[in-house]
Order: sequence, then C-alpha cells, then structure tokens
Amino acid sequence: MTSTDSRADHITRFPFPFPRDRYRYSTNVEPAGHRTDTVAGSWGDTRIAIDADYHRELAERERILAEDPSRHQCLSHMVPAAWDAMLTLMRTLADEYPHTMTLEQRADGWFWKNDLLGIEHSFVFGDLDTLPAPPLMYICGQIQEDVVLLDQREGELWGDAGLVTFAADWSFGFDVGMSFLEIHGPVPRVHSEKIITRAHNFLMRLEPGQSYRRTNWTLTVDGKLDTSTETYPEWGKDRRTLADGPLDEVGDRLFLRTEVQHLIRLSHSGVVMFLIRTYLLPLRDVASVPEWGGRLYRVLEDLPVDMAEYKGISRTREPALRWLLTHGNVEP
Repeated sequence: MTSTDSRADHITRFPFPFPRDRYRYSTNVEPAGHRTDTVAGSWGDTRIAIDADYHRELAERERILAEDPSRHQCLSHMVPAAWDAMLTLMRTLADEYPHTMTLEQRADGWFWKNDLLGIEHSFVFGDLDTLPAPPLMYICGQIQEDVVLLDQREGELWGDAGLVTFAADWSFGFDVGMSFLEIHGPVPRVHSEKIITRAHNFLMRLEPGQSYRRTNWTLTVDGKLDTSTETYPEWGKDRRTLADGPLDEVGDRLFLRTEVQHLIRLSHSGVVMFLIRTYLLPLRDVASVPEWGGRLYRVLEDLPVDMAEYKGISRTREPALRWLLTHGNVEP
C-alpha cells in the first residue's frame, strides 16, 4: 500500500464526530454494529475495528505497557469479569473477522486462533496458568481498543478494571476504583445539565448482550496516541510549540482526535465494558473534505471557553481556526 493509499484509507474510514455546526456535551448514544456513512466514506460496521494500523498500534501498546505496567489494573473482585471480557472480545472478533480469527469450545477448554499475529492457543476459562498473561492484557494485546470494565453495585458503576494505553489527557491508574460519577466529576456542564446522570442511568439499565456506541473528540498535537497525564512532561509542551510555531505547520502537526466508545453489558458477569478506539486525522486531511473543514471551523469557533479548557485545546484552538481559514479553504 502506498502512502497515498494509506492516507485515503484513513480519511474514508475516519469517524468524523460532528453531525452539526455546534457541539455541546450529550449522551449521544446509538445502537452499535451498523455502518455510518459519511461524505468521505463510512465507519462503524464492526464493534472491534481492525485496520492498516493494527500492528503499529499493538507495538505501541506493548512499548507503553513495558514502560508503565500500571496502565493495566484489575481489582481482585474483577478477575471473573476480566475473563468474561476476554471471551466476549474473542467471540466478537471471531464473528466479525471469521477469515482471520477463530474461537472454538473443546472438551478440555477453548481454542483461540489469531492469524494476523500467528497465535494458536488453548486455554481453560478461569485458569490463569493456561494463559501467557492476565486475560485483559492477553486480549488487549490483540485489539486496538482500550478497555475499561465498570462493576455495578450499591446502585452505582465503578471503574474497577481495565487496560488503557491511549488515554487523552486523563489517567486510568488514577481513576481505578472510583465511581462513574466521580470519574466524570471535573467535566464542565455535564452535572448541572444532568447529562452525566442520564448517562449513568442509561448504563445501569443495559441488558446482558446489549451494545451501544458514542463518539468523543479533542485535538492532539503530532498524532500521539498516548497523551495520558502520566506522560504529560513528554507532550505537554507540544501545545505551546504548535501555538508559537509557523502557521503552515499546523495542518500537519495538529490532529482531530475521535474516540469511538462501545458500551457493552457482559452476559456472564453483568459488568459494563467500555471499548475506546482512538482515530487521528491531521487537519490537512480533515480540510481535504470541504464539508468537514468548514464544520470543524464552526464547531471550534462556537465552543465555550470552559469546554475548550477541559478538552485541553485552549492553546491549539486559535491556531486551528487560523490555519483552516488560511490554508484549509474555509470561509468564515
């Protein structure tokens, strides 16, 4: 595949997150597993997305975990849920990618095959000695999504397990063990407008096997997948260097970052599983689709200050707007 082909593929499959010219927080959930058409292509026909970045992103996850094993957390009472999540993800992969993924139940356990990674492995559900790594680490080494597991007890949801290597300005290691409402405490407007309460109640009502999805977004400098608070000293200065640097570099250095978040109630454990898949597209490619460039400009121009600050784009919003006007063929 040539670089031109790769660039075109990233554009056609990009989940552009703005259905209108104005963005405010909302629950914005819809049933999962159906294709969404865009002016440039489509996305969303599978719950787990495997694409041309598969091996590169898995190598990046492996590197991050080697440097910081705390990105994987599983409180002791969540071990059964981690096994449930692994088997659910294996079933989903085998269903959505039958030519490269196989899951078979056998008399002595399970057989898993991933042709993309050359894996053939037999294991016994619940027996850690039959896996080369804990279940979440094992399966997250084979998918591009981050995973968070929410336990449901005492009338609340609790983020008690997960593996997150591609966080956007937050820390799963800090949040683990917190309630869903506590985790979202710093988000502006969602409490006063009851959005987070509605989202919490929606998740509490999910039935086993049900799956929904939503999108979230921000801006990221230099296309870094890992912008967690743990690595802030490595990337925090990027916002300043972009804002102070040449305007003509903004189109290649600043990326629209979209998260596609799948919400799935696991059938065996009853835990709610969040799958978080991150997509990055430089502003130059966003602007190559005129409808996207114009809409992104209007969304950024209209975004309230408190939301821009929470998303960490206070420094990068103005350069983005100026670049879109100057080089992105956008009209104010």
